[in-house]
Amino acid sequence: MVGPGFDLGAIDPRSTPGFTGNKTDGQAAGAAAANELSHLQEMLFADSRTGGKRKLLLILQGMDTSGKGGIVRHVVGAVDPQGVSHVAFKAPTPAELRHDFLWRIRRELPTAGLIGVFDRSHYEDVLIGRVKQLAPPEEIDQRYELINAFEQEVVDDDTTVIKVMLHISAEEQKKRLLERLDRPDKFWKFHPSDIDDRLLWPAYQAAYQTALERTSTAAAPWHVVPADRKWFARLAVRELLLKALKDLELTWPPADFDVPAERARLALS
Repeated sequence: MVGPGFDLGAIDPRSTPGFTGNKTDGQAAGAAAANELSHLQEMLFADSRTGGKRKLLLILQGMDTSGKGGIVRHVVGAVDPQGVSHVAFKAPTPAELRHDFLWRIRRELPTAGLIGVFDRSHYEDVLIGRVKQLAPPEEIDQRYELINAFEQEVVDDDTTVIKVMLHISAEEQKKRLLERLDRPDKFWKFHPSDIDDRLLWPAYQAAYQTALERTSTAAAPWHVVPADRKWFARLAVRELLLKALKDLELTWPPADFDVPAERARLALS
């Protein structure tokens, strides 16, 4: 979790903090936890059917190839699809650009009972926006506080916000990009701009450091997950989701009908 004095450069992207096992152990632990995650997600969904307003929002950020899609498929994909709202934010459209940068984000917030997933998010506006100078520096600077205020509003609306930066090394990214160029079934994932962004690596790391420092709050803290080992990143994000759901202390909603009477009616049918 990001706190005072946090240094992104001091985090080893190949480390596995909090876990001493190997890849096989991690995959086994993840498979075991997937059932619990699915169970708790169903309880959250059921809670909303009887008036509950609680929901989760998982925000995934990271450099290209950091594993955001794998988290969606292998972690969030373990739960019932009807309980998930997934949005992969791309470059804003001309229509979206006519509004403030949070407008399109507000429209995609999860409703009661759902686990919302943002694959990239409003943070692009202080990452790409800062690195590529898409807005004046003073406007970029104002966005950090606007983001904090927005996320506090979201939390106040019974939403648990889990922000994850998937921290990949430049060496591992190069390896994954080469794999996309080596395999025809991966061509669709590659875009020449991936290399253009890679050439700006130091600037992106600096932009992430600033964003993490200025927007990790008590209401919506950042978690930096070492992502060179895909199996560990998936295990870590699954544990963050599990903890958030457990902290809600969910229970199954009680029946709003007479159970014995309905049993008797069913027996006679």
